[in-house]
Amino acid sequence: MKLAVAIADTAASPSAFVVWRGFEESIPKAAEYGYHGVELALKTADDVNRAQLSRWLAAKNLEVSCISTGQVFAALGLYFTHPDPAAREKVVAVFADLIDLATDFGRMINVGRTRGFIGEGESRSDAEARFLATAGRICEMAARKGVTIIIEPVNRYEINFINSVDEGAALLKRMPQTNIGLMPDVFHMNIEDDHIGGTLARHGSLVKYIHFADSNRHAPGWGHLDFDDVFAGLRRGGFDGWASIEILPVPDPDAAARQAARYILPRLAAYNAGA
Repeated sequence: MKLAVAIADTAASPSAFVVWRGFEESIPKAAEYGYHGVELALKTADDVNRAQLSRWLAAKNLEVSCISTGQVFAALGLYFTHPDPAAREKVVAVFADLIDLATDFGRMINVGRTRGFIGEGESRSDAEARFLATAGRICEMAARKGVTIIIEPVNRYEINFINSVDEGAALLKRMPQTNIGLMPDVFHMNIEDDHIGGTLARHGSLVKYIHFADSNRHAPGWGHLDFDDVFAGLRRGGFDGWASIEILPVPDPDAAARQAARYILPRLAAYNAGA
């Protein structure tokens, strides 16, 4: 397992949920604190200059863990279940460019709230049908370039569709594509899932990536979430991928990132050693 931290460009909207802003400034900090990579929060592929990003990463021997797409929803208003076919075409076009970017950076694209929601007055089955059709098209594009799409269940207070890992797993099992999986976030799981470790173990074959935050969305170790249970569940599920820190940047971004690394990295080392 490797550890990344979520970052965005300085021009990202205030709603971008990341620890640091500014790619050039954040990448050296991530390396200094012991992270192995960075998760890029983007709204379009044009948010980052590929040549510059490559240089900054190479200088610090870091990788991109994945590209996250919350800003496609929050800043552009695009999502998979949109009732307007033209809007769904726009989200597919945005993802086509992000997939091309991901071929060189991470080969994974996160889908959080961008998966959409059940609109007022519409049925769950209608939203599911639009999600499955849009996700299927995007997965087919991604498969041709060796990219995996990862769906992040998000708690009921933020969206009304795909809230639990169980719900996400059930929906993904209806898809024929194999380059799609789950990206559990233990903050959301603490609200929605019956048992974090047990759920991670039960759906181990679908878990491709994981977000770490404590029960209060602060850095791990500053809440009451049982990370021993989290790591035990990942082990039972056979997980060997990226974990990323996606937390509130409090009391300030540097302190939060430092605490997360200090708390998680020893546990990650023990996990990788089989302890």
